[in-house]
Amino acid sequence: MPQTEQPLVGHLTELRKRLMYTLGIILVGFLASWGFSELLFDFMRSPIQPYLPTDGLVFTAPMDKFLAHIKVSLLSGVIITSPFWVYQLWAFIAPALYKDEKKFGIFFILFGTSLFLTGVSFVYFVVYPMAFKFLMTFGGEVDKPMITIKEYLSFFITTTLVFGAAFEMPLVFTILARVGVVSESFLRKNRRYAIVILAAMSAMFTPPDIISMVLMMGPMILLYELSIVLVSIFGKKIETDT
Repeated sequence: MPQTEQPLVGHLTELRKRLMYTLGIILVGFLASWGFSELLFDFMRSPIQPYLPTDGLVFTAPMDKFLAHIKVSLLSGVIITSPFWVYQLWAFIAPALYKDEKKFGIFFILFGTSLFLTGVSFVYFVVYPMAFKFLMTFGGEVDKPMITIKEYLSFFITTTLVFGAAFEMPLVFTILARVGVVSESFLRKNRRYAIVILAAMSAMFTPPDIISMVLMMGPMILLYELSIVLVSIFGKKIETDT
Protein backbone atom coordinates (compact mmCIF):
# COMPACT_ATOMS: atom_id res chain seq x y z
CA MET A 1 0.00 0.00 0.00
CA PRO A 2 1.41 3.44 -0.90
CA GLN A 3 2.76 5.54 1.95
CA THR A 4 0.42 8.39 1.06
CA GLU A 5 -2.58 6.19 1.73
CA GLN A 6 -1.44 5.05 5.14
CA PRO A 7 -2.53 8.17 7.08
CA LEU A 8 -6.01 8.12 5.47
CA VAL A 9 -6.45 4.41 6.18
CA GLY A 10 -5.28 4.94 9.73
CA HIS A 11 -7.74 7.80 10.27
CA LEU A 12 -10.62 5.79 8.86
CA THR A 13 -9.73 2.80 11.04
CA GLU A 14 -9.54 5.04 14.11
CA LEU A 15 -12.84 6.72 13.19
CA ARG A 16 -14.53 3.33 12.84
CA LYS A 17 -13.18 2.24 16.22
CA ARG A 18 -14.38 5.41 17.94
CA LEU A 19 -17.81 5.12 16.32
CA MET A 20 -18.12 1.53 17.52
CA TYR A 21 -17.12 2.57 21.04
CA THR A 22 -19.65 5.41 20.91
CA LEU A 23 -22.46 3.10 19.81
CA GLY A 24 -21.53 0.67 22.57
CA ILE A 25 -21.54 3.46 25.16
CA ILE A 26 -24.96 4.70 24.01
CA LEU A 27 -26.26 1.13 24.10
CA VAL A 28 -25.20 0.87 27.74
CA GLY A 29 -27.00 4.14 28.41
CA PHE A 30 -30.07 2.84 26.60
CA LEU A 31 -30.16 -0.33 28.70
CA ALA A 32 -29.69 1.68 31.89
CA SER A 33 -32.58 3.95 30.87
CA TRP A 34 -34.98 1.21 29.80
CA GLY A 35 -36.14 0.47 33.35
CA PHE A 36 -37.13 4.12 33.74
CA SER A 37 -38.76 4.50 30.32
CA GLU A 38 -42.21 5.22 31.80
CA LEU A 39 -40.84 8.08 33.90
CA LEU A 40 -38.78 9.32 30.97
CA PHE A 41 -41.83 9.27 28.71
CA ASP A 42 -43.81 11.30 31.26
CA PHE A 43 -40.92 13.76 31.48
CA MET A 44 -40.74 14.19 27.71
CA ARG A 45 -44.50 14.56 27.44
CA SER A 46 -44.62 17.20 30.16
CA PRO A 47 -43.97 20.34 28.03
CA ILE A 48 -46.99 19.73 25.80
CA GLN A 49 -49.24 18.00 28.32
CA PRO A 50 -51.07 21.13 29.58
CA TYR A 51 -52.41 21.69 26.07
CA LEU A 52 -53.68 18.16 25.42
CA PRO A 53 -57.47 17.79 25.87
CA THR A 54 -57.18 14.21 27.18
CA ASP A 55 -54.02 14.95 29.20
CA GLY A 56 -52.11 12.54 26.98
CA LEU A 57 -50.89 11.80 23.49
CA VAL A 58 -52.62 9.39 21.12
CA PHE A 59 -51.29 6.51 19.05
CA THR A 60 -52.62 5.00 15.85
CA ALA A 61 -50.73 1.71 15.60
CA PRO A 62 -50.30 -1.15 18.11
CA MET A 63 -46.49 -0.80 18.14
CA ASP A 64 -46.40 2.99 18.57
CA LYS A 65 -46.21 3.11 22.35
CA PHE A 66 -43.65 0.30 22.59
CA LEU A 67 -41.47 2.02 20.00
CA ALA A 68 -41.91 5.28 21.90
CA HIS A 69 -40.36 3.74 25.01
CA ILE A 70 -37.44 2.53 22.91
CA LYS A 71 -36.95 6.04 21.48
CA VAL A 72 -37.10 7.83 24.84
CA SER A 73 -34.66 5.32 26.33
CA LEU A 74 -32.31 5.83 23.40
CA LEU A 75 -32.46 9.61 23.75
CA SER A 76 -31.83 9.28 27.46
CA GLY A 77 -28.90 6.98 26.70
CA VAL A 78 -27.35 9.63 24.44
CA ILE A 79 -27.76 12.32 27.10
CA ILE A 80 -26.54 10.46 30.19
CA THR A 81 -23.51 9.06 28.40
CA SER A 82 -22.48 12.40 26.89
CA PRO A 83 -19.20 12.65 28.86
CA PHE A 84 -18.12 9.26 27.51
CA TRP A 85 -18.89 9.83 23.82
CA VAL A 86 -17.38 13.32 24.06
CA TYR A 87 -14.24 11.57 25.27
CA GLN A 88 -14.35 9.34 22.18
CA LEU A 89 -14.43 12.47 20.03
CA TRP A 90 -11.43 13.81 21.91
CA ALA A 91 -9.59 10.52 21.53
CA PHE A 92 -10.12 10.73 17.77
CA ILE A 93 -8.84 14.28 17.29
CA ALA A 94 -6.09 14.25 19.95
CA PRO A 95 -3.46 12.62 17.68
CA ALA A 96 -3.72 15.65 15.35
CA LEU A 97 -2.72 18.02 18.16
CA TYR A 98 0.68 18.93 19.51
CA LYS A 99 1.91 17.08 22.56
CA ASP A 100 1.43 20.03 24.90
CA GLU A 101 -2.07 20.63 23.50
CA LYS A 102 -3.24 17.20 24.61
CA LYS A 103 -3.28 18.42 28.20
CA PHE A 104 -6.57 20.15 27.36
CA GLY A 105 -8.33 16.76 27.28
CA ILE A 106 -10.16 17.25 30.60
CA PHE A 107 -11.19 20.76 29.55
CA PHE A 108 -12.46 19.42 26.23
CA ILE A 109 -14.55 16.70 27.87
CA LEU A 110 -16.00 18.92 30.62
CA PHE A 111 -16.64 21.86 28.30
CA GLY A 112 -18.12 19.69 25.53
CA THR A 113 -20.40 17.85 27.94
CA SER A 114 -21.51 21.08 29.61
CA LEU A 115 -22.34 22.70 26.28
CA PHE A 116 -24.35 19.70 25.12
CA LEU A 117 -26.32 19.45 28.37
CA THR A 118 -26.89 23.22 28.36
CA GLY A 119 -28.38 23.00 24.88
CA VAL A 120 -30.62 20.10 25.87
CA SER A 121 -31.75 21.89 29.05
CA PHE A 122 -32.33 25.16 27.22
CA VAL A 123 -34.65 23.66 24.64
CA TYR A 124 -36.58 21.68 27.27
CA PHE A 125 -37.04 24.37 29.91
CA VAL A 126 -37.18 27.50 27.73
CA VAL A 127 -37.98 26.76 24.08
CA TYR A 128 -40.61 24.03 24.41
CA PRO A 129 -42.82 25.81 26.99
CA MET A 130 -42.90 29.05 25.00
CA ALA A 131 -43.26 27.33 21.63
CA PHE A 132 -46.09 25.04 22.73
CA LYS A 133 -47.91 27.88 24.50
CA PHE A 134 -47.91 29.84 21.25
CA LEU A 135 -48.61 26.99 18.85
CA MET A 136 -51.20 25.10 20.88
CA THR A 137 -53.29 28.15 21.81
CA PHE A 138 -53.05 29.99 18.50
CA GLY A 139 -56.44 30.56 16.84
CA GLY A 140 -58.63 30.12 19.88
CA GLU A 141 -59.84 27.11 21.87
CA VAL A 142 -62.54 25.73 19.58
CA ASP A 143 -60.26 23.31 17.76
CA LYS A 144 -58.69 20.58 19.89
CA PRO A 145 -55.30 19.00 19.19
CA MET A 146 -54.81 15.28 18.64
CA ILE A 147 -51.04 14.86 18.79
CA THR A 148 -49.73 11.37 18.09
CA ILE A 149 -46.91 9.83 20.06
CA LYS A 150 -44.98 9.12 16.86
CA GLU A 151 -45.09 12.70 15.56
CA TYR A 152 -44.42 14.29 18.92
CA LEU A 153 -41.40 12.15 19.73
CA SER A 154 -40.00 12.60 16.24
CA PHE A 155 -40.16 16.37 16.73
CA PHE A 156 -38.98 16.25 20.37
CA ILE A 157 -35.97 13.99 19.81
CA THR A 158 -34.81 15.77 16.65
CA THR A 159 -35.10 19.24 18.16
CA THR A 160 -33.45 18.21 21.43
CA LEU A 161 -30.45 16.69 19.69
CA VAL A 162 -30.15 19.63 17.29
CA PHE A 163 -30.02 22.10 20.19
CA GLY A 164 -27.51 19.92 22.05
CA ALA A 165 -25.29 19.67 18.98
CA ALA A 166 -25.67 23.36 18.07
CA PHE A 167 -24.45 24.42 21.50
CA GLU A 168 -21.16 22.65 20.78
CA MET A 169 -20.24 25.46 18.36
CA PRO A 170 -17.60 27.12 20.60
CA LEU A 171 -15.87 23.80 21.16
CA VAL A 172 -15.85 22.97 17.45
CA PHE A 173 -14.37 26.35 16.49
CA THR A 174 -11.79 26.12 19.26
CA ILE A 175 -10.60 22.75 17.99
CA LEU A 176 -10.53 24.03 14.40
CA ALA A 177 -8.44 26.95 15.60
CA ARG A 178 -5.99 24.64 17.35
CA VAL A 179 -5.39 22.69 14.16
CA GLY A 180 -5.13 25.85 12.06
CA VAL A 181 -8.36 25.65 10.08
CA VAL A 182 -9.94 28.88 11.36
CA SER A 183 -8.68 31.99 13.11
CA GLU A 184 -10.11 34.87 15.10
CA SER A 185 -9.83 37.21 12.10
CA PHE A 186 -11.63 34.69 9.89
CA LEU A 187 -14.57 34.44 12.31
CA ARG A 188 -14.80 38.21 12.72
CA LYS A 189 -14.58 38.82 8.97
CA ASN A 190 -17.34 36.32 8.22
CA ARG A 191 -19.62 37.23 11.14
CA ARG A 192 -22.41 38.57 8.92
CA TYR A 193 -22.45 35.40 6.81
CA ALA A 194 -22.45 33.28 9.96
CA ILE A 195 -25.50 35.15 11.26
CA VAL A 196 -27.37 34.47 8.01
CA ILE A 197 -26.48 30.76 8.23
CA LEU A 198 -27.50 30.62 11.88
CA ALA A 199 -30.81 32.28 11.05
CA ALA A 200 -31.47 29.74 8.30
CA MET A 201 -30.59 26.85 10.60
CA SER A 202 -32.80 28.27 13.35
CA ALA A 203 -35.74 28.46 10.95
CA MET A 204 -35.06 24.95 9.69
CA PHE A 205 -34.66 23.09 12.98
CA THR A 206 -37.21 24.78 15.23
CA PRO A 207 -41.03 24.74 15.30
CA PRO A 208 -42.57 26.93 12.59
CA ASP A 209 -43.00 30.06 14.67
CA ILE A 210 -40.92 33.20 15.12
CA ILE A 211 -40.60 32.70 18.89
CA SER A 212 -38.80 29.37 18.59
CA MET A 213 -36.59 30.70 15.81
CA VAL A 214 -35.51 33.69 17.90
CA LEU A 215 -34.99 31.48 20.97
CA MET A 216 -32.54 29.39 19.00
CA MET A 217 -30.94 32.14 16.95
CA GLY A 218 -30.22 34.35 19.98
CA PRO A 219 -28.10 31.77 21.84
CA MET A 220 -26.42 30.74 18.57
CA ILE A 221 -25.21 34.30 17.97
CA LEU A 222 -23.96 34.51 21.55
CA LEU A 223 -22.19 31.18 21.14
CA TYR A 224 -20.60 32.43 17.93
CA GLU A 225 -19.28 35.45 19.80
CA LEU A 226 -18.02 33.15 22.57
CA SER A 227 -16.31 31.10 19.87
CA ILE A 228 -14.44 34.22 18.71
CA VAL A 229 -13.26 34.87 22.26
CA LEU A 230 -12.11 31.28 22.76
CA VAL A 231 -10.37 31.20 19.40
CA SER A 232 -8.58 34.44 20.25
CA ILE A 233 -7.30 32.80 23.44
CA PHE A 234 -6.54 29.26 22.34
CA GLY A 235 -5.89 30.01 18.67
CA LYS A 236 -2.93 32.30 19.30
CA LYS A 237 -0.71 29.31 19.92
CA ILE A 238 -1.16 28.27 16.31
CA GLU A 239 0.70 31.34 15.11
CA THR A 240 3.52 30.92 17.64
CA ASP A 241 3.88 27.21 17.03
CA THR A 242 3.89 27.55 13.26
